[in-house]
Amino acid sequence: MYDPSMRVLTVLELLQAREEVSGAELARRLEVSPRTVQRYVARLQDLGIPVEGRRGVGGAYRLRPGFQLPPLMFTGEEALALALGLRALTHLGLHALAPAAQGAGAKLARTLPHALRADVQALELSVQLDASPWVVGTDAALLADLLRAVRGACAVEFTYTARSERATTRRADIYRVVHVDGRWYAVGWCHLRAALRSFRLDRMQDVAVLDETFTPPPDFDAVAYLREAMPEPAAHEVSVWLEAPPEALRGAVSGWHTDLTPEAGGTRLRTRRDNLRSFAAFLLGLECSVRVDGPPALLQEFADLQNRCVAIQSGQAAESYSWSL
Repeated sequence: MYDPSMRVLTVLELLQAREEVSGAELARRLEVSPRTVQRYVARLQDLGIPVEGRRGVGGAYRLRPGFQLPPLMFTGEEALALALGLRALTHLGLHALAPAAQGAGAKLARTLPHALRADVQALELSVQLDASPWVVGTDAALLADLLRAVRGACAVEFTYTARSERATTRRADIYRVVHVDGRWYAVGWCHLRAALRSFRLDRMQDVAVLDETFTPPPDFDAVAYLREAMPEPAAHEVSVWLEAPPEALRGAVSGWHTDLTPEAGGTRLRTRRDNLRSFAAFLLGLECSVRVDGPPALLQEFADLQNRCVAIQSGQAAESYSWSL
């Protein structure tokens, strides 16, 4: 539910977006009476915004032709959302945009009224965002090219290096670009494979947007496709209890095919893993107590790690330990 000041700003937003808006539509959109809409319009006029009204049946409001509002007018929540969004860019792997984010943040601060500017400055001094170890760096220029291709429904050509494969030249119709579990993916129709495919942006190079266009499928859900196309590993079903709340583990534990639920003052972690040795080493790196409830093979991996640590401490050679991380 809007408060009165938000409703006044909403009237202004609607008038900026449309050449003319009827009083009846404003009343319906804001869930108020036509008389209340008149009061909101009067409030805008008191603020020096030239709102013109046409009386009678089908009466409507519009901004005076040629009138331009200041470039930025934000509520406190909008300013906070923008500032947080700019701070979070590097957490999406877009490190190249950090200077641009700093510049945009400076412009935002200069444009805001004093009270809002103070709130944003407090955010800069008080809020820390810890980067997730799972985030993979992404070329911002490459992402921009793909977004341009999606917007124009243009095919793209690029060099792609899949896991354990040589680089190949691909042509694809990209339907969506999505960020999932620390990585960016482009999802669309691959001309080489003649099938729907996903491409990791960190494995793409030399992207060229082509003049060739296509018709994308309506309401395509790229996240649903990725979850179906990238099934969870099936080798070992893991269940461990961690002496830390779920919120303390988010960002440290990959969320892909991993379930974190509160349990007994800590967190129950359920997942499936192919490589239990690397997962055991990962669990050792968490700064909390761990109890393994399954599988038994994971306990054996911890025993092997213990033996290796003892060997290292005693100065023995480590050649006898085989690692396949």
